[in-house]
Amino acid sequence: MKKVTYLIIIILLLILLSGCIPGDGKHTVNKPAGFFWGIWHGWIAPISLIVGLFNPAIKVYESANTGWWYDFGFYMGILGGFGGLSLTRKKRR
Repeated sequence: MKKVTYLIIIILLLILLSGCIPGDGKHTVNKPAGFFWGIWHGWIAPISLIVGLFNPAIKVYESANTGWWYDFGFYMGILGGFGGLSLTRKKRR
């Protein structure tokens, strides 16, 4: 029963937090996405990809961004968000 409860909570959190996906019109040329938004968009990139299949207005990557800093945050989010950095570590016995 605990597993089902945790799964429901995770799904609800993902739905709630996916309201900040790239390409939603929140960021403009005058107010571009920065480093921290890049990290966030990197973390939710798989969700953005799936939503983008059904809604062509939603993109994985925010086009109105600050440039290099957004890119850096995006890639940090992609690598760090799914344990990419920890996959290369050796486990101690």
